[in-house]
Amino acid sequence: MSASARAASVNAYLDELAGQRRLSPHTVSNYRHDLETLCALIGELPSDSGFAAIETHHIRRFVAILHTRGLGGRSLGRTLSAWRGFYRWLVQRGMTTLNPVDSVRPPKSPKGLPKALSPDEANRLLAAQSENLLEIRDQAIFELFYSSGLRLAELAALDIGCLEDLLAGEVRVLGKRNKLRIVPVGSQAREAVALWAGQRACLAAADETALFVGQRGRRLGVRMIQLRLLRRGRAQGLPARVHPHMLRHSFASHVLQSSGDLRAVQEMLGHASIASTQVYTHLDFQHLAAVYDQAHPRAKRKPE
Repeated sequence: MSASARAASVNAYLDELAGQRRLSPHTVSNYRHDLETLCALIGELPSDSGFAAIETHHIRRFVAILHTRGLGGRSLGRTLSAWRGFYRWLVQRGMTTLNPVDSVRPPKSPKGLPKALSPDEANRLLAAQSENLLEIRDQAIFELFYSSGLRLAELAALDIGCLEDLLAGEVRVLGKRNKLRIVPVGSQAREAVALWAGQRACLAAADETALFVGQRGRRLGVRMIQLRLLRRGRAQGLPARVHPHMLRHSFASHVLQSSGDLRAVQEMLGHASIASTQVYTHLDFQHLAAVYDQAHPRAKRKPE
């Protein structure tokens, strides 16, 4: 099959995606790029092969080539998805008998480290003055996130009934897989929650059980909590887009830096496996490496 014939098949497929399936121009453009890459790789084979001549070992070889060119697991996954759909279309039209992409999977991408605030950034975020009732509520929420490492859904689900235990220094939450755990609450978080609790009745509906409520008097939703935290981070001039899970990561990494007790951090986060918590040891090493680079005389000396 000539290069022009391969291109014609690709164009027919893309026309169908755009016309009949009504995919967006951006998506069709991505598919075109991936399929043009496939055509180019086929054209590099010793014989001028058609789509029907391609077998699974060819696809695996193509993936290896693209991987050596710098494509990561996610990009290769998208590319394989485009190729798989195209070959499915070819099979339906009798232009080939087998889909050689079906059994091919991309290499796994390395997991990125969770983003955490530095202790100074966390203090800056929480140092803002509360000038109205909503900001008093927000301060209690943000202090509780950072103090106890709660998940967003766990914090949003807190009821007023937990207030007594919370002000005494601990909070009970129902985490993933309905696993109950008890997490300590620091003094600054307790003070912020106590201040909010004293004024909650000004917003809360009479029959509302939620600890944190919005302007309509009902339980504050997770999306609004995210938006309020993002707004606070921007107002305080933080470089990153601050989100609730970032405060959870910050809690875990800062406690681990101070204590070195991985098991305790695992319990407080509610991780079923220690492997989920071990990622914070990498964050801790990054902190130590940064301290080393700044403080060690041999680290600062440049080669002549």
